[in-house]
Amino acid sequence: MRISCGARQNVQTVPTTTLWFKDFGYTGGIPANASRPSFITPPLKTLRFFPLSGGPSNCYNINGVPKGHYSVRIFFGLVEQASATNEPLFDISIQGTQIYSLKSGWTSQDDQAFTEAQVFLTDGSASICFHSTGHGDPAILSIEILQIDDNAYYFVPQWSKGIILRTVKRLSCGFGQSKFGVDYGADPRGGDRFWEHIKTFGDDSDRPRSVETRINQASRPPNFYPETLYRSALVSTSSQPDLTYTLDVDPNKNYSIWLHFAEIENSVTAIGQRVFNILINGDVVFEDVDIVKLSGGRFTALVLNTTVPVNGRTLTITLSPKEGSSAIITAVEIFEYAQYTCNLDLFWVLGKALQTLKKALGLPPRFGWNGDPCVPQQHPWTGADCQLEKSSGKWVIDGLNLSGNSIGGAIPSSLGTVTSLQVLFTDNSGLCGIPGLPTCGPHLTTGAKIGIGLGTSFAFLLLITFSVCWWKRRQNIIRVQQIAARAAPYAKARTHFSRDIQMTRHNNNHANSHTASENGPILLS
Repeated sequence: MRISCGARQNVQTVPTTTLWFKDFGYTGGIPANASRPSFITPPLKTLRFFPLSGGPSNCYNINGVPKGHYSVRIFFGLVEQASATNEPLFDISIQGTQIYSLKSGWTSQDDQAFTEAQVFLTDGSASICFHSTGHGDPAILSIEILQIDDNAYYFVPQWSKGIILRTVKRLSCGFGQSKFGVDYGADPRGGDRFWEHIKTFGDDSDRPRSVETRINQASRPPNFYPETLYRSALVSTSSQPDLTYTLDVDPNKNYSIWLHFAEIENSVTAIGQRVFNILINGDVVFEDVDIVKLSGGRFTALVLNTTVPVNGRTLTITLSPKEGSSAIITAVEIFEYAQYTCNLDLFWVLGKALQTLKKALGLPPRFGWNGDPCVPQQHPWTGADCQLEKSSGKWVIDGLNLSGNSIGGAIPSSLGTVTSLQVLFTDNSGLCGIPGLPTCGPHLTTGAKIGIGLGTSFAFLLLITFSVCWWKRRQNIIRVQQIAARAAPYAKARTHFSRDIQMTRHNNNHANSHTASENGPILLS
């Protein structure tokens, strides 16, 4: 199955007419136009990105996946018009196991434009999650889920379906170009692997060789390596006989290393003519390697595998000749491996129940609650307390913090059948109805009681203030009235005296006016 993320209809890409299914109903996020970061990226025009506002973790949940062993590959993209300086950095997990963290500069490294892991999917579904790390929004161009042989890359006696392999590096040495398995004409059961071409391990340290001769025992189960892969190689020189490849890796990890050979040089025709040791970080892991002897003849594929722990940040593979003057190598595969940390029973029972609870409570998207509740350990669910169960080696939920969600109503009696339940909803003052707790009813919380007390006190203070002001105003009015009453007789006497004077003046003026009228005007001559 191949999904073109963000696409609203099925898409076929050239030149192989590969079918990509439309992206509908698998996840949240936002579809957008895409910008391809590398020439090896599928020629698709859309992607899906996941803003942090939609939660710290977002998952593609794909159902109807037949039980089996799969190569899961995820291509990253950039939202159109985005620059390389804005490249998002985020974590990726499959089935609850973190497999990869994007590193700064991935947009300029072709083999970092995608990540790939081999996993066993046994419950009919695949959960592929993207976890924000605060460095941009995860943006996914495409997802491929390709079934491979159940025994592909069997590498340790304790091999089990709890093993997950992440591709760190896959190199095709010598002449040629970087190609996918389909371009090599490989068997589809090989998972359409991408082979990054490398023409030299170092300046003047080796030289390429190639042939057109048919290679025996190449495209065989369970790995189905393409025959074309073995027709070119790198050979060390007489001046620098050791053939050395060095790769930067994450420390404190276990790595499964697969080395590919075929004797294609005409100068080597018999057993014993080319013999070398293989060292990893200075330790001999294969001694007296004779390709002709081990493969059964010339032009015959040989694959050697070993698993090593690496404590430092460098993985160095050295081929050191013992017989003959040079060493030879055809291809290199390096995988980081780990066991599943996801508890599938927990994920599909309790996880689904909690997602139903999330929906019922209307929890905001930022809570996440997608994928496995406890793993990856770096990205657990908000409000979920997890611990490692020693007997199974899996992470389980041992507590939930559901504070502030206004849960109400009676506690279901069915909770009494959960024999492992030890404590229910601690620190919840609203619980009632069992011995030791208050009877159920309209009880007030401590905060509510404090609020009511403060409100009552404030109202009482306002009442007192209003009463004092009213009383003072009333006293002022009474005082003014008393003063007015005492001054009333004096004011009345003054009023009468003033009126008498005014009347006298009025009468005098009237008399004078009358005399003048009688005498007439004074005439001047």
